[in-house]
Amino acid sequence: MNQKMKAVQVPKPGSDFEIVERDIPQPGPGHVRIRVQACGICHSDVITKKGLFPGITYPRVPGHEVVGVIDELGADVKEWKKGGRVGVGWHGGYDSTCLACRRGDFVNCANGKICGISYDGGYQEYMIAPVEALAQMPESLDMAEAAAPLMCAGVTTFNALRHSRALPSDLVAIQGIGGLGHLGVPAIGRGPGNALAKKLGADLYIGRVATDAAAELQKLGGASVILTTAPSGKAMSALVGGLGANGTLVVVGASADPVEAPPNQLLSGRKGIQGWAGGIPTDSEDTLRFAEMTGVRPMIEKYPLARAAEGYARMMSGKAEFRVVLTMEQTK
Repeated sequence: MNQKMKAVQVPKPGSDFEIVERDIPQPGPGHVRIRVQACGICHSDVITKKGLFPGITYPRVPGHEVVGVIDELGADVKEWKKGGRVGVGWHGGYDSTCLACRRGDFVNCANGKICGISYDGGYQEYMIAPVEALAQMPESLDMAEAAAPLMCAGVTTFNALRHSRALPSDLVAIQGIGGLGHLGVPAIGRGPGNALAKKLGADLYIGRVATDAAAELQKLGGASVILTTAPSGKAMSALVGGLGANGTLVVVGASADPVEAPPNQLLSGRKGIQGWAGGIPTDSEDTLRFAEMTGVRPMIEKYPLARAAEGYARMMSGKAEFRVVLTMEQTK
């Protein structure tokens, strides 16, 4: 008799979450089975919840901030071992054959997979993942309190900043003290977040509601990088004027409304706008090592798997401080 596990699935686009019992899956060639220990709830899970990407098959289990332990290997998997601590983020695999992959640009694979969208993700006690999606986890990091949110919010913020033009002593501004932004202050926020921003390491907090944030940044000499994490094209657009010469507005917050800037505003000072989407598993490993080395940890709220719908609603409310994480109690 097949052993069973608990899973939280979306039966069809726009429907409520369902808690179901499934057979514990078996990994195929080139895949491993992960005994999930924690999974972050990300705003991008709305894609699976509402069916916002074409081609999603249902029922589908969301979740792309997965951490756990390998408990079964598929055929021909030799480079990974049972008992290894691993994570899986947004980047859920690549085909190795498209032009981008042939150039080593795996994050832009033409047929790239997304965990929790292309295949079932981490809102379950066990999941299957391809080996190319796995990131090794340091033993010292607590899975729920550190690693799960770092697999998406962490790598997105860390990777965007380290690939920016910013150098030590440059002015860097982070728009939004939320799930991503609180991992990379100094900050620009809408509310009274000065005390929190300073606690997290910011040199300066600019309250955008009562202040012209772009003008304040110009008083400081203009920002080399403005990392925009809050999903609002309008809010991002208002900050372009705060860039200094050769500065870049780096967009990591996903939003459907446009980011707009007058061409003259970009031409003067050779400024730019760039999108940045997470990273591949080796980027996640770098993020985890950096967190281990520096003590950077996300602020989280924990929910058991059975309360996934409540945790998702908490995340969607915008009131979570700052990442919601599901924790597991396996039946096996």
